Amino acid sequence: MARMVQCVKLGIEAEGLENPPFPGQKGQYIFDNVSKQVWDEWLNMQTMLINEYKLASFEPKARKFLEEEREKFLFGEGFTMPEGYVPPKS
Repeated sequence: MARMVQCVKLGIEAEGLENPPFPGQKGQYIFDNVSKQVWDEWLNMQTMLINEYKLASFEPKARKFLEEEREKFLFGEGFTMPEGYVPPKS
């Protein structure tokens, strides 16, 4: 049976991640409070941000930016799509 969490973004009980997404307190907090669905949405959003802003994820400035955007997307308000972003046509 899948592990269930009370997802802070969805506000409902949903399937949780199988493992913390990274080590440390923040990874454990995400593991305990974010659903698999929302984490997958974040990974897609992160990829889009890297592509749109042409980020090199190994650069400290880019990593800090992605961390701040992750916090906004998962736990808070203020996450916005990049200016001029046009979603791909399906």
